[in-house]
Amino acid sequence: MVGADKMRISWITEDSDTPATVQYGTSPGSYPFSANGDTTTYKYILYNSGEIHNVVIGPLKPNTVYYYRCGPMSSPEFSFKTPPAGFPIKFAVVGDLGETDWTTSTLNHIAKSNYDIMLLPGDLSYADTLQPRWDSFGRLVELLASQRPWMVTEGNHEIEKISMIHTHPFTAYNARWLMPFEQSGSTSNLYYSFEVSGVHVIMLGSYTDFGPGSAQYNWLKNDLKKVDRTKTPWLVVLLHAPWYNSNTAHQDEYESYGMKNSMEDLLFKARVNIVFAGHVHAYERFTRVYKDKANNCGPIYITIGDGGNREGLASKYLDPKPEISIFREASFGHGEFDVVNATHAQWSWHKNDDDEAVVSDNIWITNFASDPSCKQ
Repeated sequence: MVGADKMRISWITEDSDTPATVQYGTSPGSYPFSANGDTTTYKYILYNSGEIHNVVIGPLKPNTVYYYRCGPMSSPEFSFKTPPAGFPIKFAVVGDLGETDWTTSTLNHIAKSNYDIMLLPGDLSYADTLQPRWDSFGRLVELLASQRPWMVTEGNHEIEKISMIHTHPFTAYNARWLMPFEQSGSTSNLYYSFEVSGVHVIMLGSYTDFGPGSAQYNWLKNDLKKVDRTKTPWLVVLLHAPWYNSNTAHQDEYESYGMKNSMEDLLFKARVNIVFAGHVHAYERFTRVYKDKANNCGPIYITIGDGGNREGLASKYLDPKPEISIFREASFGHGEFDVVNATHAQWSWHKNDDDEAVVSDNIWITNFASDPSCKQ
């Protein structure tokens, strides 16, 4: 998604003669519209990427299926559906995907969910410097990513920085997963925001500077000031390293507690509804929290780093369970955030048990708008 009515189409070819052109229309086999973009490549040590094509198409109508083909006339036809103009809207949420059988199972379940937009809080391919894994990951997610907008932010596995050998971080991620950061006033592809159907979504970067006075901190502060809750009554944040976590995995990491110390006040004062994180390979839902205590005006914090990565599940939790932790389980799965209207949304977590999507956690969320004590 790029702005209110445009979509970025990205694809990679080995053929350097492929034009960065997308033809599209609202009927199969008929493409009355066409747009051109640009082509880039990147190098990573001895690896040379294919030709990365990026084309922005639009203006597009909401809640409409478009048929399109990329590059030459002989290219196969794809289709995608644009998000609705207003409520209801459904987000699929999944982190730490990777490329395993569990990943495939998770993606198959998401494909059946009739979602409008995919939100992914970091750790995509788990390439971990082996660049061909980025290519295989692209092929793995192509079916879904070609049909709905995928909005992502980076995790630690996207850094891919090697001292003395490859010193520039996020080379592959920034080249392959270009997000609409400039439209939200950000100067970095590692953090940005967008608005869709009554929801303002902020994607933060856990692995770039976030301290007070940093570019990301200042951008977040300004972005929150611009949010109009009459236009976008729901405010959602995604980041990779969770601020609240009762799993034994990833405790005491600076990316978690440092970012929390820096930015928690900003999110609380802005009345953020919900914060999604990944990183921990398990599921956990907290109550509304502020400063480590239950607070009716704080965000709900959810860890959803259970997409199917090759490192396995994080199955050990701290005992006793903190009072602010409501539900926790180490299983692979995905979440669905169904925003019904300006005041109510439903969150459900679907774990993958025996290749079946099982709804294991399900709550209704009431927006702060109906709670006078939380008025800003």
